[in-house]
Amino acid sequence: MENLVYIALFAPFVSSMFAALFGMSPKQTYVGIIASMLLFVSFASSVTLAFTIYTTGTPIHVTMMEWISAGDLTIPFGFLVDQISVTMMTVVTLVSTVVHIYSIGYMDHDKSFNRFFSYLSAFVFSMMILVMSDNFAGLFIGWEGVGVCSWLLIGFWYHKADKTREENPSISPSWAANEAFIVNRIADLGMLVGLFILYWNVGSLQYDVVFAELPNLSGSVLNAAAIALFIGAMGKSAQFPLHTWLTDAMEGPTPVSALIHAATMVTAGVFLVIRANPLFGMEEVAGVSFFIASLGTFVAFYAASMALVERDLKRIIAYSTLSQLGYMFAAAGLGAYWIALFHLAAHAFFKALLFLGGGNVMHAMHDELDIFKMGGLKKVMRGTWLYMGIASIALAGLPIFAGFYSKDAIIETAFNEGTYLLWFMLVLTAGMTAFYSFRQIFLSFHGEERYKAFGFHPHEMYKFVLVAMSPLAALAISAGWFMDDFKEFVYKGIPEYEMSHHTHHIAWLLGLLVVVVALSGIILAYYKYARTGAKAFKRDEKVEESFIYKLLKNQYYVPKFYEEFLTKPYAMISEKLWTTVDMKIVDASVDGIAKFLYKTGDSSRKMQTGNLSHYLNWMAVGSVALLLVAAISAMLG
Repeated sequence: MENLVYIALFAPFVSSMFAALFGMSPKQTYVGIIASMLLFVSFASSVTLAFTIYTTGTPIHVTMMEWISAGDLTIPFGFLVDQISVTMMTVVTLVSTVVHIYSIGYMDHDKSFNRFFSYLSAFVFSMMILVMSDNFAGLFIGWEGVGVCSWLLIGFWYHKADKTREENPSISPSWAANEAFIVNRIADLGMLVGLFILYWNVGSLQYDVVFAELPNLSGSVLNAAAIALFIGAMGKSAQFPLHTWLTDAMEGPTPVSALIHAATMVTAGVFLVIRANPLFGMEEVAGVSFFIASLGTFVAFYAASMALVERDLKRIIAYSTLSQLGYMFAAAGLGAYWIALFHLAAHAFFKALLFLGGGNVMHAMHDELDIFKMGGLKKVMRGTWLYMGIASIALAGLPIFAGFYSKDAIIETAFNEGTYLLWFMLVLTAGMTAFYSFRQIFLSFHGEERYKAFGFHPHEMYKFVLVAMSPLAALAISAGWFMDDFKEFVYKGIPEYEMSHHTHHIAWLLGLLVVVVALSGIILAYYKYARTGAKAFKRDEKVEESFIYKLLKNQYYVPKFYEEFLTKPYAMISEKLWTTVDMKIVDASVDGIAKFLYKTGDSSRKMQTGNLSHYLNWMAVGSVALLLVAAISAMLG
C-alpha cells in the first residue's frame, strides 16, 4: 500500500516534469497523451487505496523522511490516507484526468501546449500534497503550491488583453492572475497566524497530536485558531469579501477553470474546515461555526443573485461555483461535515462537466462568451447540449441527479438545526440556481440561431473529447445514488451527523418543496428565454435599465468599492512614497554617498601622477601632518 501512496502522489509530478522537458519546443501531442496517462495512473492508485480503506477501515500512514527538525519542532514529510483524504484524492485525480484528456483537444492549436500541461500537472501535484499531508505544515506547502500554479494558469495567456469586457477593459489574464494571487496571500496570512497559534500552544503541527490536545486548550485560544484558519479558507474558497478573484479567474483557459472550480484550489478551503473538524466541532467555537454557516448561506444567495443577469457563459458557471461553495460551508458550519464532503464530490463532477461543455461552446463560437449572441446551438452541438443539460439538471438539484441528494441534504440540515432563516435562504437560492442554469441553456442552445448575424459558424468538439467527458456525465447522474454508502464509509473518519426523528418525518415534504421551487425556476427560465424572440429581448432591455439589474450586474459594486477605496488609494500612497521617500531620501542618500566616494576618488587620483618629485612633496606634507598630530597629542596628554 505504501507504494500506491507514492504513485498516487508523484505520478502528477512526473507528468509535470516530463511536459516541462519539452516546454519550449513545438507542440507535441504525445506530451499531452503521456501526461493524461500518468494522471490516470494516479487515479487508479487512489481508487485502489479507497477500496482498501473501505474494506479494512484502517487509514494508511506513511512517513517518507524527516523534513524539518529545529529545536523542539519536528515535522516529517508524511502522508495520511484516510476516509477524508482518499475521497479528495479520488475526486481530484478523476476530474484532473478528464481535464488533461480534454486539454489535448482544447489546447490543440496553442503554441505553449507543452508548457500548459506542465503547469496543469503541477497544479494537481500541489493539490495532492495538500490533501494527503499528515500535518498542517505539509498542508500549507500544498496550499501555497496550488496558489502559485493557479497564478501561472490563470495568467497563462499573459500576452493577451481581454476584449470581451468593454465595461472593464483593465481585466486581462495577467491582471486576473495577480488579483487571485494577492487576495489569497492576504488570506494566507490569517492561516499562518492560525498555525502559529496551534504550534505555540501545542508544540506540534501533526494532525493527531494537535487534535488530541484541543480539549486542553482555553476557549480563547481555540476561537483564535479557528477564526485564523477560516480566514485562510475564505481566501482559497473565495468567500465574501475575498471572493472577487474567482470570477475574474475566468480569463484563463477553460480547462483551468474546470480544474480550479471542480477539484482543486477552491475546494481547499472547504477541505481545511472538514479536516480540522475536531477544532471547528468543539462547543467552545460554536459561534465561529455558526458564522461559517451563516456566511456560507449568504454567499450562496449572493452569488446566485449575480448569476441571474450575467451574460458571460463562463462567469455564470463561476458564480454557480461560488454559490455551491456557500452550500458546502453552510453544511460544515452546522456540523454536517460528511454532507459537505459529499456535496464537494458530487459538485466536482457536474461542475467540471459544465465548464468543459462551456469550453466546447467557446471553442465553437471562436471565443465568444455572450449567451445573447448564441441560440440554436443544439442543432450543431447535440453532444455538448446533452452534457451541459445533464450538468445543469444536477446543479438545479432535480431528482435522481447527483445535486438533488447532496444539496437537499444540506437544506434539510439547516431545517434540522432550527436555523430557519438559513433554510429559507438556501431554498430560495435553489430556485435561483435552477433559473440561471437553464437560462444559459435556453439562450445558448435553443431559440433563434442568433450567432449567424455575427458571422459565426459553430461546430461540435472532437469526438474523443466528448468521450472523455462521459464519466463526468455518468457521475453527475448517478453519484447521489451512493450517498448512504458514502455516509457509512466516511463515518469512520468524520463525526456522525444524523437528522432528528422529527426531520425524518417531514423530509419528503422538504425535498418536495425544494423540487417545486427548482422546477418553478426552470419554468420561468423557459417562459422568458426558450424561444428568445424579439419580445424576450425587449423585455430584458427594459430590465437592464432598472436599479436592481445594475446592482447585480456590477456585483453589488463591491469590485468598484475595492478599486476606489483600496486599490487607487494604495497606488496613490505607493506613488507618493516612491517619489518622495524612495527617490528623494533613500535614492538621494545612496546616490549622495556614491557621488562623495566618486569625487574623493577622483581627487585622490590626481595624486597618482607618476612623477617622483610630486610623491616626495606629498611624503613631506604627510610627515609634517603626522608630526603635528604627534605634537598636539603630546600637549593634550
